[in-house]
Amino acid sequence: MTEFVVDARVRLPVDRRKPLDGPPPALRRQRYDQLLNMSEKVAAGTTPALLAALREQGVHRAVVHAEYEGAEDAAALTEATAALVGEHPDLFSGFGTLTMPPPTAGSAAREVRACADAGLIGVNIQPAFAGMDIHDRRLYSGYARAEELGLIVALHTGVSYSRVYPIAHERAEFLDQVACDFPDLRLIACHGGWPWVTEYCAVARRHPTVYLELGGLSPKYVMRPGTGWDVLAGYLNNLLADRVLFGTDWPIFDHGRALREWRAAGVREEALHRLLGGNAAELFGLAR
Repeated sequence: MTEFVVDARVRLPVDRRKPLDGPPPALRRQRYDQLLNMSEKVAAGTTPALLAALREQGVHRAVVHAEYEGAEDAAALTEATAALVGEHPDLFSGFGTLTMPPPTAGSAAREVRACADAGLIGVNIQPAFAGMDIHDRRLYSGYARAEELGLIVALHTGVSYSRVYPIAHERAEFLDQVACDFPDLRLIACHGGWPWVTEYCAVARRHPTVYLELGGLSPKYVMRPGTGWDVLAGYLNNLLADRVLFGTDWPIFDHGRALREWRAAGVREEALHRLLGGNAAELFGLAR
C-alpha cells in the first residue's frame, strides 16, 4: 500500500504574518520558550523552510492554519493563508481564523463567510487564548455558518503554556456540547486534548464528526504507557483508527522526527496509513 502523507496542521509561516511589538496578550507570562524553544522555532519557520521540509520528508499535502492569538488582524491572517494556498494549490489547503473574542454576536459568522469566500476549507480558533470556553455562545454564529457552508472547525484543546487563562476552558465536555448542537459540523480537536484524553476519545467515539489531531506531540510519548495517552494509544488500532490525524504543528515539531516515531510506534499497518494520511484525505477531500 502506497503511503499518502498529509500534515493536518502546520502554522502559517512567519514571513506571511505581520510582525507584532511583543507577544500577543494571551501568550504573555508564558512558558513556551522554556519548554518548547518556541520563539527560535517560529523565527526559523519561513515559507522556504516549510516547502523544503515537506519535500525532504515526502509529505504530499499540508493544511496551513492561521492561528489567531490576540492583538493580530484576523482578516489579514486569513488572507495570507489564502494567498499561500493559491501559490501552491497542489500542496496546501488552508484554514482561516476569527477575531477572538468576537467583537459582536454576528462577527464570527461574517468572518467564517470570509474564509469560505477566500477558498479555504476551514477555520482555526483558540477560544482559551481569549479566556473563552469552547462552547461559549459568542462563537455559535460562527459554528452555525461553518456548518451551513461545510467548513471544518479546528480548535485548540488541552494544555497550553500560557499562564494568562486556565486550561479548564478546553475541557472535553465543551466540545461535546458543540458537537451536539451542530451535528453536521466537522470538528478537529487540535493537540488531542491532553490531559483529558479519555474524555476526548469518548467525544470522538460518540460523534462521527469529531477528529483528534496530534500535532506538536512526540509520538513515542503518546504511545508510552503512563504518559496520560494510554486510552488513545490503545484505540489507534481499532475504535478510533478512522478519527485521528497526523500533524506536526510545524515549525514547533519536526516532520522527520514525527514520521520516524510514528512508523516505529508499533501501530498496525492499516491504522498507520489512516493516521498518516488516509483519514485526512477523506476529511479534507484530497485527491491521492
